[in-house]
Amino acid sequence: MFKKKLYQTAIELTNKKWSSQLLKSVVHSKISKQFISSYINIYEIDTKEVSKNITSFPSLEQFFTRELKNDARPIDGRLDVMTSPADSKIESFGAISQDTVISVKGQEYKLQDLLGKDDHAKKYQNGKYIVFYLSPADYHRVHSPVDAQIGRQYILGNNSYPVNQMGLKYGKKPISGNYRMISELQLSNGDQAAFIKVGAMFVNTIQLTNTSNEWSKGEDIGHFSFGSTVVMLFEEHSIEFLQNVQQGYHIQVGEAFCNML
Repeated sequence: MFKKKLYQTAIELTNKKWSSQLLKSVVHSKISKQFISSYINIYEIDTKEVSKNITSFPSLEQFFTRELKNDARPIDGRLDVMTSPADSKIESFGAISQDTVISVKGQEYKLQDLLGKDDHAKKYQNGKYIVFYLSPADYHRVHSPVDAQIGRQYILGNNSYPVNQMGLKYGKKPISGNYRMISELQLSNGDQAAFIKVGAMFVNTIQLTNTSNEWSKGEDIGHFSFGSTVVMLFEEHSIEFLQNVQQGYHIQVGEAFCNML
């Protein structure tokens, strides 16, 4: 309890508009370009798969949202599977309770809080959920996990607490409190899934590259700035997780993670 309180106090003291603006100005500046090499070394980033020469990035932010070569992430083309939307660690997964609650790192989240309305939450009662955590070392573009039509798409929240392990364990429920963009995916089999992009690390930036009402499997649909998380919710009896879905497993864009039933 003391660790949780101490962590929350430290975050509250630093998570201000001025600190967010300062961080944004630093990573977007030309000066930040000189830190790209150190960033690559610290996080052991494979530069061979990056689409452009490293020296061509004008800022750290531009490198952070880098594109990869076309063949760097093969997409599993089977029609009955969904593929990972991001290079990420599977932080949590499991069943959604009858009371529409999910558990992540010991904290319980009500889907009503996450999605904003009770009727949105009830749709996923007794369904399944999965949480993908993108660390600063990961490729930070997000790809569509499936061919889908986009229903409602809306934004909630204004916090930007960290969503790393400490943030998820000790923070003030960052998944349901942070700035987040919710996209409702209408699937070809008639089912629906929620695709939730959660901002983090003092910078609420979720930039869409596809603003249409249709996503294609494997398509680049947007990117984050700094650490972030994707949460997916599924209706009851609509999907079945594959054997690779294990807590802590690092999954890549295009890799299958569930069967569509």
